[in-house]
Parts: sequence; C-alpha cells; structure tokens
Amino acid sequence: MAFVDEARIEAVAGAGGDGVVAWHHEPYKPKGGPDGGDGGDGGDVVLRADPAISTLLEVRDRPHLRAGRGGHGRGKRRHGARGSDRVQPVPVGTLVYDEAGVLLADLATPGAEVVVARGGRGGRGNASFATATSRAPAHAEKGEPGERRTLRLELRLLADVGLVGFPNAGKSTLIARISSARPKIADYPFTTLIPKLGVVRVGDLSFTVADIPGLIPGAHRGKGLGDRFLRHIHRAAVLVLLVDLAAPDRDPAGDVDALRRELAAFDPDLAARPQVIVANKVDAGRDRLAAVRAAVGDVAAISAVTGEGVAELLRELAGQVSAARQSRGEPEAYVRLVDTPAPLEVTREGAAFRVTGAAVERAVARADLDNDEAVARLQRRLVELGVETELIRAGARPGDEIRIGDVSFDLIPDEATAGR
Repeated sequence: MAFVDEARIEAVAGAGGDGVVAWHHEPYKPKGGPDGGDGGDGGDVVLRADPAISTLLEVRDRPHLRAGRGGHGRGKRRHGARGSDRVQPVPVGTLVYDEAGVLLADLATPGAEVVVARGGRGGRGNASFATATSRAPAHAEKGEPGERRTLRLELRLLADVGLVGFPNAGKSTLIARISSARPKIADYPFTTLIPKLGVVRVGDLSFTVADIPGLIPGAHRGKGLGDRFLRHIHRAAVLVLLVDLAAPDRDPAGDVDALRRELAAFDPDLAARPQVIVANKVDAGRDRLAAVRAAVGDVAAISAVTGEGVAELLRELAGQVSAARQSRGEPEAYVRLVDTPAPLEVTREGAAFRVTGAAVERAVARADLDNDEAVARLQRRLVELGVETELIRAGARPGDEIRIGDVSFDLIPDEATAGR
C-alpha cells in the first residue's frame, strides 16, 4: 500500500429533514388539529483515529465524505429518522486543519475522533407550532443544510525515536536489525523514500523507531525529500543522529553539525530534544572514531551490519525513552472547541445589502418561503434578531434589495422598526 501523509477532503454533512404540515383525521373529531411531525437531523461527518490504518491513501483517493440526510416528518406526528453519520477512519497521529490553516484536531490516540461537519437540524412540523392562541398553524419548517467544509489532513507518525542522517548512513540497515521492519536496503542514495516504523523491545520496554528518508543540506527548505518528511519526527522524544564512518567522501563530525543545523532550521524545538550521536560502520572506519569523538563528544559506535555495539545502543535508547515518557507523558488527542457563531453583520454588496450571521442565515434556510404563514413568522423572527434595525443603521431604505444566504427580497420595515 502506498504511503500517503497529506490529503485534502471535502466533508458534507447531511441536511435536516423537512417538517410537514398535516392534520389529524379521526371519526367524530372534525377538528383534530395539527398533526405534522418534525424532520430528522442530518448525519455528521466524523474522523476517527484507527490504529489499523497507516496511510491517508483512502481519503486522498476518495476525498468527498458525505453523511446521510435526515428523513422528512410525516402525519400522525411521526418524526423523520436521523441521517446516518459518515465515520471515516484515519491513521493515529492525523492532524486536521481548516482552509485557513487553523489546527482543529490532533488525533494522537487510538479512538480519538472529531466531528468535522455537523448535520443540519430537522425542521419542525406544524404540530410543534400549535399554541393556545394559534391552534391551527398551517406552516412547517424546512430542514437546515448540513455543514460543508474543505479540510487538509496531515499525518505525523507516532514514534519514540527518530533516526536522522544523510543518505547511505545506514538507517535502514539499523532499523532492519533492531526491529521486524524490512525497508529497502541498497548501496545507492535514497533507498528510503517513505518513512518506516519499527517496534523495538528491550527487556520489558517496547518503543517505536522511525526511519525517515535521508537528509541533504537545505532539507529544511524542501531540498531532496527534506521538509516533507522531517515533520514525522515532530513527536519523537529522542533523536538518533546517525553518521557514516566508512565513506571516504564524508566528514562524520561535520555531518553531525550539519544535521543539527537542519533540525534547528526546521524547528528549534527539535534541536532541543535529547539526542544520541551514533557513528555507524565502525567495522570499516574504526580509525576515524577517535577524531569524531574529539570533535563531537560522546558518540556511540556501532555496526548495523555486524551488530557490534547495537545492544549497548538499544539499552541507552531505552533509558532515554523511559525518561522522556515520564517527563512528557503519553500523547493526548486535541480537539479545538467549536467557534462562537459569527455575529449579525450588514455589508454593502453593490446596490444591495448582504446580511450575515449564523442565527439569521439559519432562520431563512428553515423558512418555507412559499407559505404565507411561514413568511410572516420569518419576518417577526428577523425583527427579533435585530436585522431590520441593523439594516436601517447601515443606510438601507424601503425597497432596497436585501440578501441573506441564497435568498434576496425587498426591505419592507416593520412599523415599530421604521419609527426608530
């Protein structure tokens, strides 16, 4: 399966079902009264972290996520069924951003979920409008449309240890030796084209190691495969900076400095993480080890091919991971609280006036504009919400075109409002 760590999706929640106008019919009850049921709410679009999923391939190839609409109300006060939710599994570690780049959720734990598009509320049937002074209402509400949102998903792997190094440093060979991961290994650069995860067990402790594609200078600016995959070590508690002792055309000490600069340039927080410097291929470059230690300091010498020094390295990493887990704790899912609905606002739109605001747009969407009673009720509701007052303050005059959502009409002020 291809590894995909970015995707754009369009989430469309279900519309609410319409309420219905109906009348009670029963022998010997000639005035049975209103009997129309309410429409059902539309279904939500939900993203849920599933540990069985490891890539965003499915949502990239099928980006349109649509929930079911609510059923319409019926006579005898029967309410419509709620629309079915669309629950889309995504990998653990998925970040959800809106179009403005605001982080909405970090699904960092299995089972974490976020509602990315909420279904519209069902419209009320005429039975819901019956009162002591209005015993036979002949209007009902339409269902609200569901939310529609375009979102960007980004996967960041959940790993305790991140392997960082230049091409051919031996990261793939190391992760193949210490875990059951089987990455492609060859004697040419960039054999690792996608991040690989391996699970390592040391005594009673298990931890995950991420092998990301090899870096080159300028990776933080996107050169090579750099910044696309550097984000996958954002969650790593410990970084392993792996350098090659055997390559005659490389300076191991200089490589350590270069790797540190790339990490700091990409994200200063990464440069501050605990780091273990590992000199690989000691079996072929042992004579260079002393010079590297003199320049860099403490260096773990290993050979991923022969296994020399690997057990000692794993014990050190286990200690670092254990300490990091105690200080940082387990990852927690994050879901951003729902924004406060946009307030009422009136703006000029050419010769017309545009009215925006969650409550106002909802009231217009739910009104049956072909029903005189519903139109009269809508006008009263708009007055209650202060729409006419704000229009007059903005300079609107009787007869001016007013636009709310997809509906436009002429302003005919209420008598009480016109006198203000």
